[in-house]
Amino acid sequence: MQKYDEIGYWSEIKLDIIRKYASAYSTIMNKQKSIQSYLYIDAFAGAGVHIKKQTREFITGSPLNALVISPAFPEFHFIDLDGDKVDKLRQVIGDRRDVLFYKGDCNRILLVDVFPKCRYEDYRRALCLLDPYGLNVNWEVLQKAGEMKSVEIFYNFMIMDANMNVFWRSPDKVQASQIARMDAVWGDDSWHQAAYRKHQDCSVKWRKRRLTKL
Repeated sequence: MQKYDEIGYWSEIKLDIIRKYASAYSTIMNKQKSIQSYLYIDAFAGAGVHIKKQTREFITGSPLNALVISPAFPEFHFIDLDGDKVDKLRQVIGDRRDVLFYKGDCNRILLVDVFPKCRYEDYRRALCLLDPYGLNVNWEVLQKAGEMKSVEIFYNFMIMDANMNVFWRSPDKVQASQIARMDAVWGDDSWHQAAYRKHQDCSVKWRKRRLTKL
């Protein structure tokens, strides 16, 4: 049995913002006569349906919202690492020539399969939604999108995941695997000094104040 993601009030607001933004984007692109085509990309598409935490009601997710936007996007590319969610989304949407489904890691699929379909020199553009479940988007994806000059990114950086698993007061206690994840998201290890120096400085100041009082 398919388990749908439960979402709260702020996630509902986010879905509404994304829908309105995508609608404006499609309206603008549709008027550009030089543009051959433009894509809607959802790298963490999910099953297409969520459940409200408070009322237990069903609410449509970003993929289904995107499909009813007018003017319509010429192409839709829906990706998710969870194959069961992709199967459910395909079942809900059905077979459509303008919709492509992908099962797997979006970091690879975007770079290898999707971004090549929206190259600037081919007069193709894309709106790419990156709304991950955690620290799951590698920096090289954002870097590539920027270099292409044809992909507009709507990125939700999961600061909660970073705070819970990486940005600790004692850096030496953070697991190596968590540091590696953050390195991949940031693109290098330069975040170490920015994230931990403040904590270390505060700790030193606190100890000095405590010794002064004693």
